[in-house]
Amino acid sequence: MAGFLPNPARSSQYVGLEMSAPETFIQGEVKRAIDDRFRITLPPEMAQAVTDESGQTIITKERYGCLSLWQADEWRSRLERGVGVIRSKIEAGAMEQRWSDVQRMGRLLSTRSREVQIANRSRILIPEGFREFLDVAAGGEVMIVGAGICIEIWNPTAWLETLREDMPEFGSMFKELVV
Repeated sequence: MAGFLPNPARSSQYVGLEMSAPETFIQGEVKRAIDDRFRITLPPEMAQAVTDESGQTIITKERYGCLSLWQADEWRSRLERGVGVIRSKIEAGAMEQRWSDVQRMGRLLSTRSREVQIANRSRILIPEGFREFLDVAAGGEVMIVGAGICIEIWNPTAWLETLREDMPEFGSMFKELVV
């Protein structure tokens, strides 16, 4: 069941870049099937939480077996700020010894995200290239997980492994984040 908490603050940090906080804190875990055309039906509240005012959503590759969905305007804003920082460093000559890192990051950015539409009935089509990364065949099942600031679509095996790794640290992480 999906759940939401209202946003108590209007800004937060993400990978060292300012970003406005989402209107809701997206929570929940639901199992869904991928149909034969690689479409998944999201819980309507989750679909709404990751669709911006213009109706756009960004799908990204997070880690093997996991895709995430973000509001497009917020994603683009964060990406532009991050790329701007790197461009400034290049212009200042601070990346001379790191060209291979810049190229690697460029390659990953080129393949990492894509704009998608959430269609009627909160359905999303998983694009080619993202299907292979998710590693779930048509007709298979996925886990849809509210990750606070985005939605994640997980290969069930990868999700269970992540829970096994992360759950023992939950108590201390929660205390650290709320203090």
